[in-house]
Amino acid sequence: MQVLRTAEERFAQLPDFAYAPHYSDIAHAPGVTLRIAHIDEGPRTAAPVLLLHGEPTWSFLYRKIIAGLVAKGRRAVAPDLIGFGRSDKPAAREDYTFERHVRWMTDWLDATDLRDITLFCQDWGGLIGLRLVAAMPERFARVIAANTGLPTGHGATPAFDAWLNFSQTTPIFPTSQIVNGGSVRELTQAERDAYDAPFPDETYKAGARAFPALVPVRPEQASVQENLAAWGVLERFEKPFLTAFSDNDPITRGGERVFQARVPGAKDQPHVTIAGGGHFLQEDQPEQIAALIDSFIARTS
Repeated sequence: MQVLRTAEERFAQLPDFAYAPHYSDIAHAPGVTLRIAHIDEGPRTAAPVLLLHGEPTWSFLYRKIIAGLVAKGRRAVAPDLIGFGRSDKPAAREDYTFERHVRWMTDWLDATDLRDITLFCQDWGGLIGLRLVAAMPERFARVIAANTGLPTGHGATPAFDAWLNFSQTTPIFPTSQIVNGGSVRELTQAERDAYDAPFPDETYKAGARAFPALVPVRPEQASVQENLAAWGVLERFEKPFLTAFSDNDPITRGGERVFQARVPGAKDQPHVTIAGGGHFLQEDQPEQIAALIDSFIARTS
């Protein structure tokens, strides 16, 4: 496996992101070690809020939410998935599978030994994060799911089908353009540069290109059975489970209903719709999200 690592100087002078990175090494295979980066801000003695990003973003997506949580005395932990941000980037498309992503983050969670976790997950942060909840429910105190899902081969929205086709056929994968297009507000040039920073050229984007095709929207795809097994655990998950989908995301629209119907911990929760939010609602409504996480923890502790 060829592994690429983005030079640290590409992360200099990021707007609103003067957070020190922390690194964990995980063993992928004999002789192959992968480095995962994460942000850890706020009191280390506090229970962690785990903020999981998706495609094609990185922990920079949570910069203002991290600040909002820390201001409220919370601990915010935001890792970069393998292939993204400051984390290592295997160079071949075939290096990435759904199950490898779950294993990599399981090993990271074991290494950091986070417990009493409040999970906020969006996009692939939910596909991976909810698998972590199902595998290690004892580590999690509560969950907030936003613009995400845990698909089991039953099809996708037309918007996702269009995104899948674009992601697999475009000769240049325009990272910052994708994030800007999935946000309601217009990102600044400095913010766009931050989303491009992890990817010096197209060779670094194998993970970003692979992700859309790994979503198991057809019954014959890999990870359908594993996700079905995870749903079996989530259908017994009685800890607080809140949905906070945005009002302007055609890809995941309506996806909150399956969680509300099937997860026992979602019953009688004050589920919210984040108004004025696109697919990347963290860019559009970070202050509202930080306040929501804080109040959810306070109300359910």
